[in-house]
Amino acid sequence: MSVLTVASQIAAPWVHLYADSEVVSTAVTFVHLGGLLLGGGCAIAADRMTLRKAPTDPVAWREHLDELHAIHRPVLLGLGVTLLSGILLLAADLKTFLPAPLFWVKMAVITVLLGNGAVLQRTETSLRRGIGDPEKAIRRLRQAAQMSLGLWFGSTLLGTVLLSV
Repeated sequence: MSVLTVASQIAAPWVHLYADSEVVSTAVTFVHLGGLLLGGGCAIAADRMTLRKAPTDPVAWREHLDELHAIHRPVLLGLGVTLLSGILLLAADLKTFLPAPLFWVKMAVITVLLGNGAVLQRTETSLRRGIGDPEKAIRRLRQAAQMSLGLWFGSTLLGTVLLSV
């Protein structure tokens, strides 16, 4: 018996509930999109602010770093909600999603997004604490913000395409 078969059998009650209840399927989809809006929206706004800051204005950067520090919590909350609801969406149609290469590409993009977020957080923390070369750290922070923008939009595009295949 394959892993997919076993997983499908375990998920069968959820599949039926999800398929038979528009309220449940709509709620899960809303929670997924709401988490994406919270996490991605906050991250994109922070990325935009990072890219707009003049690299040579230390006062503006100190204020911005405090804001970046505060934004991590809602981004992680949004990602957590999106992850949990994404698992429910996956479980509702394992046989479609698990074998789909596009699903795994999306998971890879999300993994890179999480890694990039860790770089952003580590860089922001070291800058706030005055550790390392600030010019290099600001450059790294700006590069990570650019990458973050692409990854958020890329994962959203892949998710949209995945639903239509």
